[in-house]
Amino acid sequence: MELQESFDKAVSHSRELAERPSNEELLKLYALYKQATEGDVTGDRPGGFDFKGIAKYDAWAMLKGTPKDEAKKEYILFVESLHQKS
Repeated sequence: MELQESFDKAVSHSRELAERPSNEELLKLYALYKQATEGDVTGDRPGGFDFKGIAKYDAWAMLKGTPKDEAKKEYILFVESLHQKS
C-alpha cells in the first residue's frame, strides 16, 4: 500500500477510536498531521489566553525539520498504537 493511502486510512481510523485520546495524544496527532500535510509550522505563535492555540503551535513546532513522509509514517504508527490501546 502506498504511503499516502496508508496515511489517509490512518486519518480515517483516528476518528474511529473506541475511547477519546488524552490531551497529550490529541496534540501529538495534531502535530504529526500538520507536519505531514503542511510541513514546518508557519506564522506567529498565539499569545494571550489562547492556551489551546499555544499548545497546538508548540506541539507542531517541536516537529520542525521532520520530513513530511516521516511524519506520515509516525502518524500511522501512532494511530495503530492508539487502536491497540483502546
